[in-house]
Amino acid sequence: MDHVSNLIGIFAIIPILFYLGLIVLSVYFIIKVIKFINAKTRLDQERNEKLDELIKVIDKEKENQN
Repeated sequence: MDHVSNLIGIFAIIPILFYLGLIVLSVYFIIKVIKFINAKTRLDQERNEKLDELIKVIDKEKENQN
């Protein structure tokens, strides 16, 4: 009987551990997505600044040609 109760106890803990693991993985995934979005936003801002500078240089060259 003692072995059966131990086995039932182990099977009772497995779903709890599964859900806990699922929650931990979800939080990890959300943190990674937030970090990715922040990095992408920063890189997009840098790209936009470089494009603005390039547009200014092209406009100056066009003015100098005229």
